[in-house]
Amino acid sequence: MTSVIKLFNRRKARTRYKIRKMKSDRPRLSVFRSGRHIYAQVINDVEGDTVVAASSLESGVKKDTSKGCTIDAAQAVGKLIAERAKGAGVTDVIFDRGGYKYHGRVKALADAAREGGLSF
Repeated sequence: MTSVIKLFNRRKARTRYKIRKMKSDRPRLSVFRSGRHIYAQVINDVEGDTVVAASSLESGVKKDTSKGCTIDAAQAVGKLIAERAKGAGVTDVIFDRGGYKYHGRVKALADAAREGGLSF
């Protein structure tokens, strides 16, 4: 395993440990970032299902941005996930950034979700 992957897995394990340690009944906002797109989903771990999801692949986000790998696309996904979560009755979540550092697209998505009405 390369050192980059090891560091990613360590950050991911540290984040998941902190989330499990909270033992909260709040759903978590999980973020996945690929080289071309960004995805977000609100997951209810108690029941084991996805409440709502959004990604930069969706037509509403895709037509607003030229590419799916920009900060603008991440902001659009953050607003969309907040809107859908509020529609499903979810306002308080735990932010799960996975192993990604909190900057760039991940930070833009989180800030847009906060502006959209989610609290974490």
